[in-house]
Amino acid sequence: MENNNSAGSPILAVEHLGKSFGDHPVLKDITFSVSEGDVVCIIGASGSGKSTLLRCINFLEEPTAGKVLFHGENADTALGRAQYRAKVGMVFQSFNLFGNMTVLGNCMAGQQRVLGRSKKEAQEKALHYLEKVGMAPYQNARPAQLSGGQKQRVAIARALAMDPEVLLFDEPTSALDPELVGEVLAVMRDLAKSGLTMLVVTHEMAFARDVSNRVIFMDDGLIEEDAPPDEIFSNPKKARTREFLSRVLER
Repeated sequence: MENNNSAGSPILAVEHLGKSFGDHPVLKDITFSVSEGDVVCIIGASGSGKSTLLRCINFLEEPTAGKVLFHGENADTALGRAQYRAKVGMVFQSFNLFGNMTVLGNCMAGQQRVLGRSKKEAQEKALHYLEKVGMAPYQNARPAQLSGGQKQRVAIARALAMDPEVLLFDEPTSALDPELVGEVLAVMRDLAKSGLTMLVVTHEMAFARDVSNRVIFMDDGLIEEDAPPDEIFSNPKKARTREFLSRVLER
């Protein structure tokens, strides 16, 4: 299904992407694109293929069909994977912080290893983004000393410090206690307002409705709908979308 909602040439495009685990197809012929400044939320039931799609876009899973394009070039070969992942960063639901490093160290390591930044430059950049997410006071703490919401804010700062063009969020609030969800969503709202291009797999329907400019609904490995949030939430075209929304919005 082609998307025509975005102006400008896409930063990221997925063309006929497929992914199977053994004989089980998880993604089936997925096609869409993301342009600069887009905030695209991907919604759908558990098992619909949302997280697998993000992992294929970042090559944490190998697609079994189709391709991912970055500025019109094959993402897998144009930059090399480490450089591509710096440009298309990812924030995971389980934070993936290095437990043996401080908060500051976590935000500096990738910059120095992948981007070749000096210690001074990496530190300045890390502190800038830790400040932005409200975590600068914890720069010398270890991840084990932080709450889940604080860990996720550090993970976001770490991704931002790489100066990504696109940030992928894989259910960034699903591992958090309910009272900590708001602090992470607040950071994400600010990032969206700042113009960062974001692709967000989420169960947070209010965030999808209020913050995104497009919502993709996935069901059984397919994109069923790709439309502005008003359309998806007020007037979904497909029966599967209506069923899903009536289930989740009644909770």
